Amino acid sequence: MFLDSLNIAGSGLSAERLRMDVISQNLANVDTTKGADGLPYIRKTVTFQERTQNTFDSYLNDAQQGPGGVEVSAIGEDPSALKLEYDPSDPNANAQGYVQLPNIDTVTEMSDLMEASKSYSADITAFNAVKDITSAALQIGK
Repeated sequence: MFLDSLNIAGSGLSAERLRMDVISQNLANVDTTKGADGLPYIRKTVTFQERTQNTFDSYLNDAQQGPGGVEVSAIGEDPSALKLEYDPSDPNANAQGYVQLPNIDTVTEMSDLMEASKSYSADITAFNAVKDITSAALQIGK
């Protein structure tokens, strides 16, 4: 039971860490007008889904155990339009003088980063609470 709790909190830590890495990548590429493919960087998004734990016992009983935390189901690209900036002196400008910029809003990315950081901290708190409860339970038997 307590190991399930640790696994759930640990899955949240892993998922939020990956989310923070993707947000950091977005922020690092906020001004990337030309990538390896010759196109501007496109904002990446992270999608989570519930992870269920399947144990050997659940296979024998043909039943699934309850929720087992969270996992990243996809890292996709934001479908919103790229930004256009008029700068005819830029070598990446088109014939009309517009440069395509990534579809990244720094304020949105920072808000997402703060949210992911708070979720990460909550997962650490849950992990430590389970650890402390388990330690206290072991002390009862002494």
